[in-house]
Amino acid sequence: MLQSLQKLLAVIYDVPVEHDVADFLLTDRSRLPESARASGAAEQVLVAEDGDTLWVSVYLEPALLQRLAASDPFEALHAGNIADYWTVLEGVSHFVYLVWNASYDRQITLLELELQAEVDKYVASLWLLRAQNPKRFPAELHHLLFERARVDDVLAGDRAGLYRTANRYAARFCRRLARTLRPAGFGRPGRGDRRAAEEVLPPRARAEAPAHRTYSLIRAARLLLRGP
Repeated sequence: MLQSLQKLLAVIYDVPVEHDVADFLLTDRSRLPESARASGAAEQVLVAEDGDTLWVSVYLEPALLQRLAASDPFEALHAGNIADYWTVLEGVSHFVYLVWNASYDRQITLLELELQAEVDKYVASLWLLRAQNPKRFPAELHHLLFERARVDDVLAGDRAGLYRTANRYAARFCRRLARTLRPAGFGRPGRGDRRAAEEVLPPRARAEAPAHRTYSLIRAARLLLRGP
């Protein structure tokens, strides 16, 4: 499951990561720092810096992985497994984004990390749902992820505001993405794909984005237009 999610993000964004997230997995809560154990969260990414070395661990609750093994979202993503899928995907998203940027000595903010994870949840879910039912656009996905979802203030603690900000900005981007995909003819790629994909990002974001940046949301939009 973890490798499949990592490969999915690598395909969507063209970000092959040398390290395998499964090698950094923790499932024993007793091995977490006391503050992390106390939170009770089913997914946590632990990061520590030691000189030029970045230490990363991804904790996932065993019951979470067991449920997804019994109901594989890569076979069928549905209401019964999508919440667990998003939880695990968030951990994998954090890992990939941290490791990829660390490999280029690029500093990132916590807001950027959370924003990327929220976008990844939408894009990766849309990708799977399209693969499983190419003729249907899952219009309800945006509502489920960005409007029905709520930040747990107890689990989030002093980061609750940051999580809400990331969710709000991701919702705006993904709403723009959905509006672009549907008029462009979802499932019918054509000559206008590049133009439609570029319109997903506002002009200022397109102008400020480095031309060499591989973590490209424009690339993600173009791939979604063309399909898995």
